[in-house]
Amino acid sequence: MQVLKVDHVGIAVKNLEESLKFYTEVLGLKSTGVEVVEEQKVKVAFLPCGDSELELLESTSPDGPIAKFIEKNGEGIQHVALRVDNIEGALEYLKEQGVRLIDQKPRYGAGGAKIAFLHPKATNGVLLEISERE
Repeated sequence: MQVLKVDHVGIAVKNLEESLKFYTEVLGLKSTGVEVVEEQKVKVAFLPCGDSELELLESTSPDGPIAKFIEKNGEGIQHVALRVDNIEGALEYLKEQGVRLIDQKPRYGAGGAKIAFLHPKATNGVLLEISERE
């Protein structure tokens, strides 16, 4: 498994449009657009920042993972995503190492990425996502 870089930092927000104003108008970042990922119950916007991105996530459902995160923790950093060279190989490697996974196989992520989450209990409380983009 090879980690190539920090792909993005996921930030849970209550209102995507309001949050985007701060990042675009105050910080001067440019959004690459808004996308709804139905299977994850989120609306997302990516903001490139150097070699990585910020991902703003708004829940589209009161029972979605982002809504539950905000209810428990408030708005803020929800996950860190690491880009890997081969997500299937990375998941096999992590399983061999005994790492507890949320996703046993990759699923669709925003921006056409293949993603999988590692369980926070395996990563000292940090929700880590691994991501492969073409």
